[in-house]
Amino acid sequence: MNTLAAVLLWCLLLVVCWPLAALALVLWPIAWVLSLPFRLVGITFGALFAFLQALLMLPARVLGGGMKPTAA
Repeated sequence: MNTLAAVLLWCLLLVVCWPLAALALVLWPIAWVLSLPFRLVGITFGALFAFLQALLMLPARVLGGGMKPTAA
């Protein structure tokens, strides 16, 4: 749905101002490549924080905190 909206907006921009639409079409891959390092840093920090949370919650999980076993 998001891609469809982007294509429709680009088509609208093409009708209204085609030089700007052509410029956006050329510059979009360059902006995507420039944003890759920031995405990688975000993924790395997300994984680091997930690891730290799992490490800090490990004693509680070992001692039985969290989910209770159900009687069968």
